[in-house]
Amino acid sequence: MLPSVNWILGLGLLSANVARSVELSEHAQALFDQSMSFQDQIYDPEASYLRYFYYPLAAGPHETRSTVWYSIGLLQRNHGDDVKEAVKILENVIGDQEKNSSVQWYGDYTVYPEQPTVGSAAYAPDIYNSWDPNWRGFIGTALIIIYEEFGNLLPTKVQNLILESLHNNTVGDTYRVGGVDGDNLYPAYSNAWLMRTVASSWTGLKLNDSNMTTSGDKWAQDFLDLFDLNNTLSEFNGPTYAGVSLYALTIAAKYLSSTESVIGQNAQRVIQDIWDYESLLWNPNMRNFAGPWDRSYGYDMNKYVAIMSEWIWALIGKEHVWHYSSPIGTMTHADDFELAPVIAVLSEFHKSLLPKTVISRLKSFVGEHTYTGHTFAPPADYEPRNITTWVSANLTIGTDSFNQSVVGGYSEDSTSFSPSVVQWIRPGGSIGYFNLHPSETALKADVAPYALNLTYPLGNETSSFTFVLASNPLGSKRDITGFEDVDGLKIDVVGGTVDPVPEISFCGLVGGTCSIVHNFEFWNLTFSMPANSSDVPSIQFKFTLE
Repeated sequence: MLPSVNWILGLGLLSANVARSVELSEHAQALFDQSMSFQDQIYDPEASYLRYFYYPLAAGPHETRSTVWYSIGLLQRNHGDDVKEAVKILENVIGDQEKNSSVQWYGDYTVYPEQPTVGSAAYAPDIYNSWDPNWRGFIGTALIIIYEEFGNLLPTKVQNLILESLHNNTVGDTYRVGGVDGDNLYPAYSNAWLMRTVASSWTGLKLNDSNMTTSGDKWAQDFLDLFDLNNTLSEFNGPTYAGVSLYALTIAAKYLSSTESVIGQNAQRVIQDIWDYESLLWNPNMRNFAGPWDRSYGYDMNKYVAIMSEWIWALIGKEHVWHYSSPIGTMTHADDFELAPVIAVLSEFHKSLLPKTVISRLKSFVGEHTYTGHTFAPPADYEPRNITTWVSANLTIGTDSFNQSVVGGYSEDSTSFSPSVVQWIRPGGSIGYFNLHPSETALKADVAPYALNLTYPLGNETSSFTFVLASNPLGSKRDITGFEDVDGLKIDVVGGTVDPVPEISFCGLVGGTCSIVHNFEFWNLTFSMPANSSDVPSIQFKFTLE
């Protein structure tokens, strides 16, 4: 007997309401599986939180933001008790959200659940320390993905909790004003600004709150006014934070493009513009983005986890990302691998937005070329910065000419701002690097094949050029007493006004005269001006691969 039409329609209606996992490519599935395996080991089911995996490792506490990312992985995997655990996570995290609307951190989430109450006598509010305003953006955008992709897996009560949390989150983010109360959120803070914009736009539309949608559209236009000056992120070429900006824009493109929201209407073309220049800066032979880098957590992407590496892995495969087969947990900044399930879930849609030329550039070296561009990050930048990067098969030289209000660029961090970067492939296949450590507010840089000229236009006799030089690989010279000891690259000082003989010191894990940076040890080379010199500080290099 044939089934009735009503029965067939009933099946259709039922299947339409059954949440399914997002379909992943082979590469995205591999990224997803490895990250979930990594996180399964540090998940504490009794607490319903991931254990803290930041550096330095903490004895005992759990961590909030990464636990929400993990819940997306649980809902995507949907095996055994995965959904049950995700529900517990969401109830815990949202339950700890700040409910006091009179405090600056209203609508924010704990950094870790065991921490004392922010604002209490023993735990003063300290932005980006005891509380982090960007947690609203990271967790809020993750909640949007959960609601959109996996809402039907969740009890109605939890769906409503998510919407309530996003309401409070979005209202709290309106408290952020750049330059007020220690906050640095301006449109030039690309990744944080975009997450805020997307969360406000989506939540306003979902809750029919015109104040939120109006704010989201204004913030989107503020971002676009800056981006469209040069078609580059103000937070330029950051291996971590360009990845976060793409994450936020992908959410906008996927869930808001059919609406009238400003960010939804523009997200796809901004994603394409970002990948257009990033793919020209990518050197697939080195598995690194050539410099300069506005914010970086290391000097070689083979040795630390960058979110852009996760995007590339999901798009074209792990073999195109990391040269070494070291376990993720042995790489520095490994905690960012906790975002990988989220990248995997978004990656197939994201890839559908990219032209074939971008994928081709990521897969194989397109030939020697020079990238020139500009970026602008007010209020730190007095004028647009000029970017010039020469990319060859085995050697890249990238620079950033600037005039700024503060040393270290927009983030005011001289350890992450790398305005001049030289990288090369050493004989054994590892990556060497020779990077300028910023110490001045202005730099004029000129690049040509195998050549780099640097000038401090505002410098004087007290100025110096300090460079971070990679240690030689195992099996090569252990000590560097001069450029003749550098593995794989001949470096010659061919001009300038500084003393051409540098002072050399070592910044080591367990010794030396200076500290490591982002867990990388290195040789520190400093070129100083002659005493009583009236010349403008400058130095000129010539490089030869060996």
